Amino acid sequence: MTTSNRGPEEVQDEEVRMLLDERASRLRGRSDGNADETVLMVAEFPLGEERYAIPLESLRAALPLRLVTPVPLSSPHVIGVLRYQGSVLAALSLAAMLGGHGWRQDPAVLLVVDRGDGELCALDCEAIPRPLSMPTAAVEAARTHSEGPVTEVLLASNRQIIHLIDLPRLFTRGTGSGGARNGG
Repeated sequence: MTTSNRGPEEVQDEEVRMLLDERASRLRGRSDGNADETVLMVAEFPLGEERYAIPLESLRAALPLRLVTPVPLSSPHVIGVLRYQGSVLAALSLAAMLGGHGWRQDPAVLLVVDRGDGELCALDCEAIPRPLSMPTAAVEAARTHSEGPVTEVLLASNRQIIHLIDLPRLFTRGTGSGGARNGG
């Protein structure tokens, strides 16, 4: 059957099939030695002038900050509370918990995260995070030199430093003395 005898749908279907075949063959040809490299998927976002990330497996939701109800006389790192899937969660200032890093712009997003102990809480953030893959080898190498809740990981692909937050470490430091803001 020639092109002139086919309807527009058949021509379009064949063009789409050819495009997909071309993409698949390009992807098969990308074996540059990194095929066996494992990666850690993270949610990456800005905090002031730096880039931070949390493991994607810990992220449960991104919500608008306006859902928070302020709590009078609460600790400085507590923004307030919010309802999430029938539970009341604490909304916390990530900048305050990390030692006063300043935001470049006012936070507009809350990240609902698993703290590492099965409990959920919300952390403020400037923008909705974007997914990013980090080579596991680079993460593990950086963790050998890190003691606190934040590990600086250098991404060789673009020479960018990502500050990877270890949520269990962030929430366990300072336990028994008023919460995460008191650790060190």
